[in-house]
Amino acid sequence: MSDSHTCEPHPSKGDTATLLKGAFRPFQTPRPTSATQWEKRKVELRKRIWELLGDLPPRFTPEIALSDRQERDEYALEKFSFDNGVGDTVYGYTLVPSGQVGPGPAVLYHHWHAEQYECGKEETVTKTFPDLDFATGEQLARRGYLVQCIDAYCFGERRFQGPAGEKEQGAAVEASLFKTFLWEGRTLWGMMVRDDMLALNVLASRPDVDARRIAAMGVSMGSTRTWWLAALDERIKVAVCVACLTRYQSLIARGSVNAHGIYYYVPNLLKDRIDAESVIGLIAPRPLLTLTGNQDEGSPADGVQLINAFQEHLYACYGQPENFRGLLYPGIGHAYTPQMWQETLRWLAKHL
Repeated sequence: MSDSHTCEPHPSKGDTATLLKGAFRPFQTPRPTSATQWEKRKVELRKRIWELLGDLPPRFTPEIALSDRQERDEYALEKFSFDNGVGDTVYGYTLVPSGQVGPGPAVLYHHWHAEQYECGKEETVTKTFPDLDFATGEQLARRGYLVQCIDAYCFGERRFQGPAGEKEQGAAVEASLFKTFLWEGRTLWGMMVRDDMLALNVLASRPDVDARRIAAMGVSMGSTRTWWLAALDERIKVAVCVACLTRYQSLIARGSVNAHGIYYYVPNLLKDRIDAESVIGLIAPRPLLTLTGNQDEGSPADGVQLINAFQEHLYACYGQPENFRGLLYPGIGHAYTPQMWQETLRWLAKHL
């Protein structure tokens, strides 16, 4: 960061005259005039965001239990688990490139939602996206990246981890955990972000990982997990976010709140005048790539444009505009296309 570098904010359009539900008046996040100003704002934002996520249990570096290791084509698949400290077992995969010598680059891979509750971490080793004819995690491992992915709450081997146990799975677990955690002063999203941070602790502690070269990436819910984790933990050096670049006020104005699952919502963010551009802005000036279709119901295009413009401004303030790239694809919905995949590979190769 260059403390002497300054930048001028674009003229603000001010609050629009259209009120959101409950007579809530829309707002735009003020643009800083320098990197120094934003660095100070970061401290306040992170502190408040952690508070809004709820009274979360302490974070730590878990001890993993390795249950299996399989040699596959150009990589080894390790199956592991760890206790997240609140009575739940987290299950994960690590894809280790064959022939790796010494610490290398790693990708913390966040799986998507798509109501595919049985999938979870399997996304890394199974063809998942309709427009791609390969498993994305495998392709990354074959390019030399160590890849780690855990099942989020309600997914994969954790789809029965609600208060009702085996009587509920998937969407029912999602709803019951959301409600139960609120009673306990927590949020489901906060607990998911906490698990992702525990996974990052595990990844960064591996002797075959260069902790200075850890990226995070994901599609849809995986995208949101990526930008939240990267915003709150600067050990993520590179981020790739595909779809789910959602500005909350735009989502309300468009009437698309139900385009996202219940796991996604954090109390008081808008009341505290925090929208997605501010959370994502905590990543600056680390390399960030956003890839979104302009027909994505869950990411209204006007909101995406505002988020990306805000990031462009921030990265200009830091004097590092090349570290941000935000693409909005015409005619594309909620998808991960071959063009987006190639952008992902180029971004990781350039910055990781």
